[in-house]
Amino acid sequence: MTPVRAPIIDLTPSATGPWCVPAVNLDDHLDARHLNMATGDAQASVPIVAAVAQSGIVSYAEVVSSMSAKSAGPEIRADIDALTEITAATVQIVGGAQRGKAMMILNPADPPIPARFTVYCLVDGMEAGSADRQRIENDVLDMVAKVRAYAPGYRLKRPVQFETFSAANPLYIPETGKFTGTRVTVLLEVAGPADLDIVAAAAKFTAEHIAVYRSETARAAT
Repeated sequence: MTPVRAPIIDLTPSATGPWCVPAVNLDDHLDARHLNMATGDAQASVPIVAAVAQSGIVSYAEVVSSMSAKSAGPEIRADIDALTEITAATVQIVGGAQRGKAMMILNPADPPIPARFTVYCLVDGMEAGSADRQRIENDVLDMVAKVRAYAPGYRLKRPVQFETFSAANPLYIPETGKFTGTRVTVLLEVAGPADLDIVAAAAKFTAEHIAVYRSETARAAT
């Protein structure tokens, strides 16, 4: 019998293999030879974008992350541009947003603050007071619970916020123009030394999940 090779789970934001955010798309890549965990910002924010996208078209998603300057080593500081570009791309490819943008802030506060993430999603055509708001909030809460199952420090910092922009009072977005619809704002916090904790937790969960899947598949084949 030919031995089954273990998959490679890359904790660095390389371009090898599909990006994997366990709460969103792990089941699509159980047989992949090489998985990439993207960035800590992506692991924190992409599940939220994907949750909002279940109930509407997310035409634009923006992630603003704030992490302790003391937890950002020279590698992170040197690669901030690449990290934000990968996060923005993952928001689109895995999260389902039509456009994505990411920004990173290094906070010099002492004592160091937990990593915090603000996720903005612009949802097309959602009217104020519609049932979609409750559905989106429920989807976000369910997704937070899914991420917390493997990253216990992950939590919702504030209730989900909604703001509607009508044709009479549109939101102007540079390079895009006027937007009418609803802005969904989600504030998150990840306790612990910011970026690597949630990446490591996601990678560990991915490895364990794949191991169980392969074990069950092998057992069914015998």
